[in-house]
Amino acid sequence: MRRALPLLGALVLLAGCGTGGKAPSTADPANGKKLFLSSNAQCAACHVLADAGSKGTVGPNLDDAFAADRAQGFKESTIENVVLDQIREANPPMPKNLVKGQDAVDVSAYVAGVAGTGKANAKPPSALGNDGKTIFQSECASCHTLAAAQATGTIGPNLDQLKPSEAIAKHQVEVGGGVMPAFKGTLTDAQITAVAKFVASSAGK
Repeated sequence: MRRALPLLGALVLLAGCGTGGKAPSTADPANGKKLFLSSNAQCAACHVLADAGSKGTVGPNLDDAFAADRAQGFKESTIENVVLDQIREANPPMPKNLVKGQDAVDVSAYVAGVAGTGKANAKPPSALGNDGKTIFQSECASCHTLAAAQATGTIGPNLDQLKPSEAIAKHQVEVGGGVMPAFKGTLTDAQITAVAKFVASSAGK
């Protein structure tokens, strides 16, 4: 049966052949997770990864892409080199070298350690409480620009420029659209209302 997400078709590049060599043995997965979640790298905005709590739909679901390969016995080091190759030699719409050097190695090590394992160590939305800013920074900042939340994401609209009303922001959070997932059923009604109020009251100010 044909794989739904053939990301590991890149296994022809096993051990990093042809794209910059193997990943070094020294890597910092904790730093890799920080970079994966950062608005600069934008990994979380584009990919699903349970451990990071990310829900991006622009790029492949990394858990789905690697789960079958883990089941077949591929080593973590092999997955790490594949991820590193994908960063260095990305295919559109993913830009090449979103992270470079040791940072790219760290991100690769992090993804290789958790993708497809079923781990989900990120704080669940239910644990975020009802503070709109906190919810926005956790769930929205990787995709949107909003100065009040120190967010500089570029996947979705710049909310400081858009200045949506509370009603519009709430509807968008509930139903999503385009690459934005719907949060109704993931966030509580109170959380959706809180983040919509935060956006409406702070956008452009």
